[in-house]
Amino acid sequence: MAIDVNNESGTEVDEKAILDVARYALARMRIHPLSELSVIVVDADAMEQLHIQWMDLPGPTDVMSFPMDELRPPAKDEEEPPQGLLGDIVLCPEVATKQGEEAPTKHSMDEELQLLTVHGVLHLLGYDHEEPDEKAEMFGLQAAIIDGWRAEHGIEGPSPAPTIT
Repeated sequence: MAIDVNNESGTEVDEKAILDVARYALARMRIHPLSELSVIVVDADAMEQLHIQWMDLPGPTDVMSFPMDELRPPAKDEEEPPQGLLGDIVLCPEVATKQGEEAPTKHSMDEELQLLTVHGVLHLLGYDHEEPDEKAEMFGLQAAIIDGWRAEHGIEGPSPAPTIT
């Protein structure tokens, strides 16, 4: 996978973990290994501008996804998934910090950013959480991916509870 992580936020974040969890999520979803993804970390002001421009909603948000080639996980009988440009995930560490502190299972900003990265990947792949059945599917996949990644990296303790509503 060609994954670029660009931190424009001025906040120190664990870029390697963001890269690793994104790569794990894409592999788990059987996305072509030559596909490309960009992850951009921005401050609250930049995120608020994007949130207003693209969603017509005030204030900064935690994660936004901008799909490019609309890649989807391949069907079980497909031998070779298509390759392409997945798109961009934009993360905001300031919002992630607040959400991690307010979560039922309090966790760090970096743990929240890892969760948000997986969430963003799933949005790029066409998953959504507007309807209850969609939310159950997406959040179930999100938890399975985060748990699998944490287990693979020897990270003990409870996984961060989803804070995305």
